[in-house]
Amino acid sequence: MGDSYYRGILPLAQDPWLLDTYLNASGHIRLGSLLMDLDALAGVVAYAHTGDSVMTVTAAVDRITIEHTLKEICDLELSGQVTYATGRSSMEISLQVAKAPVKGQPVKEEDVLITCAFTMVSLDPVTKTPVAVAPLLVETDEERRLFELGEKNYKAKKQLRTRSLLQQTPNDEESDLIHAMWTKEMAYLNPQNPLARPKNLMHMKETILKSAQIMQPQYRNRHNFMIFGGYLLKQTFELAFCCAASFSNSRPTFLSLDPSTFDNPVPVGSVLYLKATVSYTDPPITSTDSGAAGNDNDNSVGGGGGTRKFTKVQVRVDSKVRDAEHTTKKPTGVFHYTFLVEKDVQVMPQSYSDFMIWVDAKRRAQNTNKSLLSGIMEKDSLDGIQEGVTE
Repeated sequence: MGDSYYRGILPLAQDPWLLDTYLNASGHIRLGSLLMDLDALAGVVAYAHTGDSVMTVTAAVDRITIEHTLKEICDLELSGQVTYATGRSSMEISLQVAKAPVKGQPVKEEDVLITCAFTMVSLDPVTKTPVAVAPLLVETDEERRLFELGEKNYKAKKQLRTRSLLQQTPNDEESDLIHAMWTKEMAYLNPQNPLARPKNLMHMKETILKSAQIMQPQYRNRHNFMIFGGYLLKQTFELAFCCAASFSNSRPTFLSLDPSTFDNPVPVGSVLYLKATVSYTDPPITSTDSGAAGNDNDNSVGGGGGTRKFTKVQVRVDSKVRDAEHTTKKPTGVFHYTFLVEKDVQVMPQSYSDFMIWVDAKRRAQNTNKSLLSGIMEKDSLDGIQEGVTE
């Protein structure tokens, strides 16, 4: 396992010219740029395991989580290794971003800023069919722990696919929540009902932001004809940030990227279409009147009613690609970003498709990093928001 380990240093504190390419408008490190670096690092690690005889592509991002906030400009260490491979064509690569330690010293736990896992797939460079890669040789207790964690993640992804709303109907609790929201919407539309629509409530279709852009060769992968996954992550993340900001009229703090897949490649010269939608707010609309049903986070965020200080906002980004000379679009992936905003805002689905998006997002919200969320809530101040990762 250790043979695939790789680490590199981003000398942001030492190189002002390099730092300038990583800064956002707030003077903090631009997360989109780090996402590009992480995907590139995943490729380096993958080729260290497979060699150059195969073509390796990003198949999925299993999760990206902010562990600790970066409060100052410093050198960053990006590191990773293959942590799960059993002889099939896919492999899991675990990565992290941390403050660069003193030479010869290990990274401290409190200095770890971002953790994530990528699933890479090896293909035959000619036929583009999957190619089996060598299984991992596990030698130490730590390697055994990482391998078992990767195996657990693999099984969890398989189980998640079986629970897809394309294969199963919503369960009883979810059906009750859908009916409760539909009933509330009907009450808002009834002119004889004194219940007025809250000013902080927005229909899901009203939150949509779209973009279209031509894919240029500067962002191609090492195989020269496809756009590399890190650039797609950067574009989808920044559109999701804009969507959450437009929805809440505030600057969102990034919490995590839920498991997301790359369904089809994006060729150089094609047109990439992105659509961002606020798919879920936590606590949901149904939990503001009664602090029980549907509340995934029963804490000071507002589960018991009244105005809440923070809202967790999940944004879904659908991506499609089209050749500039053809009309057919292909889906290239769906990405689920979670942000925290210092506003009391809620989203309301209307159509059946909206409700299915809402239910899927609710399920994902239950797996979001609650420890980070709780840590920000406990401060009950602006510090957690201002020092967090924005765009």
